Amino acid sequence: MKTRRLPYVRNQTLLFAGLALFTFINLVPLIWAALTSVKNPADAFTVPPTIIFEPTITYHREVWLDRGFVHYLINSLIVSAGTMLISVPIGSLAAYALSRMPQRRASPVLFGLFTIRMFPHMLLAIPFFVMGSFLNMIDTYPLLILALVAINQPFTIWLMYSFFLDIPRDLDEAAAIDGCNLWQTFRIVILPLARPGLTVAALFSLLLSYNEFLFALVLTGIRTKTLPVAIASFGGEDVSDWSISAAGAIGIMLPIVLIMLFVQRHLVRGLTIGAVKG
Repeated sequence: MKTRRLPYVRNQTLLFAGLALFTFINLVPLIWAALTSVKNPADAFTVPPTIIFEPTITYHREVWLDRGFVHYLINSLIVSAGTMLISVPIGSLAAYALSRMPQRRASPVLFGLFTIRMFPHMLLAIPFFVMGSFLNMIDTYPLLILALVAINQPFTIWLMYSFFLDIPRDLDEAAAIDGCNLWQTFRIVILPLARPGLTVAALFSLLLSYNEFLFALVLTGIRTKTLPVAIASFGGEDVSDWSISAAGAIGIMLPIVLIMLFVQRHLVRGLTIGAVKG
């Protein structure tokens, strides 16, 4: 029995060591940015790096109070929440309809959505800018939200499509026998079963819109500028600007980190439920 257990323990140990190394490599830039944000420039750029130093929150205070990061954070949250609230319901309806269509009819639509997702963002940003200028909507929330919904919708549909495929069609037939129409079947029977998928789709829609840079740069102005655009406007000529940029980067990550910690259990369940069903 012990002889059989040794390979298992060895494999688990190697797997854990590999995952720990991979995690550490990915965390190094974040740790470096966090340390740089609380260091004075004289300590932040010494060679070799300064290990013992007197921390300061001067740059975090400057980012949030003097540079107006609170305003940009509100803009990012408005845009992200608006994109999520529009994208997930529309994507769910489209994905459900496609999942109940014959495969030969659904495949061309899915392939077309996949092709649109592959387009370079710059190729789509220019038409949106032209339309926004024509409609006098540049530097408004609706324009940026609708643009982000358009570019992220294929991803939402593909994601929800896989979840709806796992729900047996017998439930649709049983609901129809009980007198439910299509809308009632979708709302009462199907959506509760697809709740893990809705959570995953909502979170990814939120993340994609929160981190969007190109569309936010092209379609926003002073009034609706988001966090990624705001931090990109920080200059790099002065060494102290690097510490400010590091503080801004940490500030951008904190809201998403808090959201992910809060919904981590639901996210993991949603990502693994398909594998469990399979």
